[in-house]
Parts: sequence; structure tokens; C-alpha cells
Amino acid sequence: IMISGHDGGTGASPLSSIRHAGLPWELGLAESHQTLLKNDLRQRVVLQTDGQIRTGRDLAIATLLGAEEWSVATAALIVEGCILMRKCHLNTCPVGIATQNEDLRKRFNSDPDHVVNFFRFLAEDLRKIMAQLGFRTIQEMIGRSDKLTLREKQANWKYQHLDLSALLYRDPKDRHKIPYKAIEQDHGIDDVLDRKLIERLDVALSTGSKVEGVFSIKNTDRATGTMLSYELTRRYGAAGLPDSSITCRFRGSAGQSFGAFAAPGIQFTLEGEANDYVGKGLSGARLIVVPDRDAVFKPSQNIIIGNVAFYGATSGEAYIRGKAGERFCVRNSGAKVVVEGVGDHACEYMTGGVVVVLGDTGKNFGAGMSGGIAYAYDPDQTFVQKLNTAMVAAEVPHERDTLIMLRMIRNHFAYTGGKKALAILENWEREKHAFVKVMPADLRRVLQNQNTGFEVDIRTALIS
Repeated sequence: IMISGHDGGTGASPLSSIRHAGLPWELGLAESHQTLLKNDLRQRVVLQTDGQIRTGRDLAIATLLGAEEWSVATAALIVEGCILMRKCHLNTCPVGIATQNEDLRKRFNSDPDHVVNFFRFLAEDLRKIMAQLGFRTIQEMIGRSDKLTLREKQANWKYQHLDLSALLYRDPKDRHKIPYKAIEQDHGIDDVLDRKLIERLDVALSTGSKVEGVFSIKNTDRATGTMLSYELTRRYGAAGLPDSSITCRFRGSAGQSFGAFAAPGIQFTLEGEANDYVGKGLSGARLIVVPDRDAVFKPSQNIIIGNVAFYGATSGEAYIRGKAGERFCVRNSGAKVVVEGVGDHACEYMTGGVVVVLGDTGKNFGAGMSGGIAYAYDPDQTFVQKLNTAMVAAEVPHERDTLIMLRMIRNHFAYTGGKKALAILENWEREKHAFVKVMPADLRRVLQNQNTGFEVDIRTALIS
């Protein structure tokens, strides 16, 4: 259980959020530890905390309040050379850390050993404090809030009225209980669906030959395909296998993260519906989702996959016959996806890839979108009202764009049999004018200045 405080966090946060949102991790950590201990649950879980932890003293206080693990992120970034420009989401990091721009990456001149040394110093600092308090191990120290006291003389008058008794409380009845994780839990990972996939598809994994499989799936089958992708990548590397070497068809209701991190050579077809995070981190595979054969609803008017689909996808393609929930393709950096409708905040923080939406879109489309292209079907001319124009602009698609859309919509119909796609294709010469192109303004300006022929390059990549 991670207890995250109001300090620290993403470098992209606005100052108003940093200064006025959240609570100190000390409050949440103390309450969580005390409550878990009181209900005899503390020994079943690991408590971790984060939020501007920078010194051994911070580690010691967190441990005494009940944490057995600590997350150090901002301080580690500073050690690596981060100067907190808060441009992480703009792809313009001036020190080459949070960017995919090769020219900016060349500016990175730090050394991983700096982080190693920093953590060694943290450990030495904590070790000194432990020795002063009489502790030999971290386990002895966890939850010993009686070792913390409030300073009597405070420099600031505001501190004089603080009452930290609840924060430092240690119930005498709980002192005999184990205050750290001591009981391993069986999460059933030995019986997950991926184990069956790996066993059934071992021929493809061992020899690289093509193999197919049909499986039922239910909503407790989470991250289906992730362990299979691990086995594939372990044996064949990031390049994976040739297209459609492993073809699986599922029927049912998929749990969270269906097809997450799926590797090249995998093609999953889901007949039914899926929960949130479909295709999270998609890494080269092809995902297809269609309604169940017995479904009576109209796919283009109903949600078939959940929220945050294709979050952080890097490559691959997907075809969804139906609508998606909110935050579709957030942080997509390379996947090509066709869907029949999306909720709010679609393509947020997108840095690459291509998205084609054949139906309705929600509000705040393209917020923080610094790369990639999106095409939205807009026969009613209402899309621009839902577009977040802070970083993107709506354009009329060029002839090159129509080639990209045509190929992707044809693929969508070929894989899903979607009537929405068929209706558009049958009247393509008319319907192609109903699409709006969404292009990041800064990217457009840079490409025009460089005169790189960007549209030609991306067209070649898409239709080859």
C-alpha cells in the first residue's frame, strides 16, 4: 500500500496543485499503520510512502510511523541532473531526461553511479540514526512512534498549537502484534490465464512457427497476454515474432489490462467486452475487440472497452468495434488505433502514433498532446468545441491524410466487420471531408521549419 504525500509528484504539475492539494504523508501513514495493526492486517501487507523524501532523517521518521519501504523519486531525478523546469509533458526537457527528442537527449550528461552513491549516502545516514536510537534492523524500528516527540521550543509560533498525539499514538494492545509484512499471500498467479496461453502456444514460442488458440475469458483474468509477451520477448528480444505468429481468440468479459505490453507477433481478438487499461503499454501486437455474436445492441453507440485504454502504448495497432471510455490513448507514443467513439480527455499527453475516431468524442480532446496525429469523424461539425486547443489545432486533412485514414479504416472493417466503418468506406469520397485532423501546433511549426516532409514519412510508415 503506497501512502503518497502532497509534496513531490509529477514534474508536470501546475504550481496551484503543488501548493494547495493533498496532505502530508505522515498523516496517512500513521493512520494506515494504526488501523491495519488494530484489525490484524498489518502483517499481510507492505506499507510504502513517498513525497519529498530526501534524507536519512525522512526515512527514519517514515519507518517509526509504520513504513517498511520508501520511494525516492524527485531527489533521485535531481541527482541525475533534473533542474525542475516542469516541462515533462511538453517533450522539451532541456537536460534530456524527460524527452523523446534525440537532440535534447544528447544533452544528458549525468551518470547512473550518481544515483547509486546518493542511495548509499541515504542508507548510511539512516544507519547512524538507527544506531542512536538503539535499533539493529529496520523491522525492529517499524511503528515505534514512541521514539518520536514534539519539540518543546518551536521557532514558529504556529507550531505551538499543534497536537500530534493522534499521529504518535501507539496502542498498548497492539504492541505484541507483528508491525510489518510477515505473511505471504497467495494471489493465484500460478493459475492465471496466461499460464494456459504459454502452455498451449509453446510451439510458437519454441520454434517461431504460427499457432492459433481459442479461449474463454472472464473479468478476473487480468493483464491477459503480459506473461506470454514476457516469454516471447525473453526468447526473441524486442523484435518479437513475425506478424500474427500467435493468434488467439477470446470470448467473454476481459478483466483489467487486456493485452497489456503485448509484444510483436501477437494478435488477440476479443469477442465480448473489456475492462479498463486495454492495451496498456502496447508494444507491437495487434488487438481487436468486437461485440459478442449474440449481442443485440448497436456497437457504435455503446462502450465496449473501459477507461484509459492504450495508456503509454509504444507501437502496434488496435481496432475497436464500439466506443471506449475516458482518457483513451493517454501518453500513446506510437500505436495506431481505430475506435468508434471515445469519452472525455482522449489523446491526453499523446506524443506519437495515430488515432482515428469514427464516432463521438468527449470534451478536452488532445489536452497536453505534443506529438502524433488524430483524426475525428465530425459530420455534425461539433468536434472543435470539445478540442483543447492549448497545444493542438484542428485542420482540414490533406490528401496524404486521407490515404492514412483510408488504410486504417479498411483495416478496421477487415478485422472487426464494423458497419460504421463500412458505411464510411462505401461513401468515402463524401465522408472523407467529414474528418477533422488534430495536429500539435509546436510539432507542426517545427516540422515546417525543418521542411522534413513529415506527412510523406508517416504515410509510408503506415501503409507499407
